[in-house]
Amino acid sequence: MSNVTTVYQVTGMSCGHCEGAVTEEVSAIEGVESVKAVASTGEVTVISAAALDDEAVRAAVDEAGFELAGRA
Repeated sequence: MSNVTTVYQVTGMSCGHCEGAVTEEVSAIEGVESVKAVASTGEVTVISAAALDDEAVRAAVDEAGFELAGRA
């Protein structure tokens, strides 16, 4: 089974701590295998076992204190 890679655009990240908060929350979603958040671009790359529900990602990003702008 192949993995699914999705890139999301997140607004409000400005530092490594921001990246860590987003990574931690998104990593908790079932099926997520890796998360790479980059504050300078606002991009969050998620590798998961299957396609993720955008609302689950939105809720995780919101929990971290940021806003999901959509897919990059």
